[in-house]
Amino acid sequence: MIQMSNTISEILAQARAWIGKKESDQSFRIIIDIYNSHRPLARGYQVKYTDSWCATFVSAVAIRCNATYIIPPECGCQEMIKLFQSNGEWEENEARIPHAGDIIFYDWDDSGVGNNTGYADHVGIVEKISSSTITVIEGNKSNAVGRRNIAVNARYIRGYGIPRYQTERVTTSKKKPLDTIAREVIAGKWGNGDARKNALIAAGYDYSAIQARVNELLKNPEPAAVYYTVKSGDTLSAIARKYGTTALAIQKLNPTQIKNINHIITGWKIRVK
Repeated sequence: MIQMSNTISEILAQARAWIGKKESDQSFRIIIDIYNSHRPLARGYQVKYTDSWCATFVSAVAIRCNATYIIPPECGCQEMIKLFQSNGEWEENEARIPHAGDIIFYDWDDSGVGNNTGYADHVGIVEKISSSTITVIEGNKSNAVGRRNIAVNARYIRGYGIPRYQTERVTTSKKKPLDTIAREVIAGKWGNGDARKNALIAAGYDYSAIQARVNELLKNPEPAAVYYTVKSGDTLSAIARKYGTTALAIQKLNPTQIKNINHIITGWKIRVK
């Protein structure tokens, strides 16, 4: 069975985790802060909370997942296209049938006639494709992170960034353990309702088995997890000492975020217990 690579899964899990972040309650600011914490800062520009932030969202997802080598950080859509072109990861054909993890760009001035080569105004991350409908997760969609459904080859599609994931499509049966996926579901990383069910099935998992394990875990919950938000100047070892644990133990609790115990980012919410 074809399934997504772990890197694609991580990108989508992080994008889903931010659905609902919005300007009205300022929860979207963590996205801007993560982008601004990255070095080198694209074109030396620090994004303001009042700026448009769709490209910033895509970039922040890549930064959070340590995937900036395949999704170049940039706060401007057109400049991001140039970076994808430089990396040899650009698909000009707007009629392309995309894959999950592709980066879709829009031009709101598209006339709908011929191939669109206009100026990009918006960008998002392709979550899934069902028949001829593309589901996209976007930042700054009505001032929040949300989903959009759009037809393949629809008007306004500008083109696609095609990140070179380590194994973009694999045919092995390698999957995360049942308990790992069940805990991710409980943490909200796979969304809610039918969207969660569809995402799990699309990734090659047995939805019924996962839901049964989720129910078991919720009936017999573990001691409440303890979380900490990383502050400027923090080190993982110092945080570990504060909570009577080790940096490696914290890394094990946060495998998606913490790839290197010597590298943590201000604003991260990490589990420490």
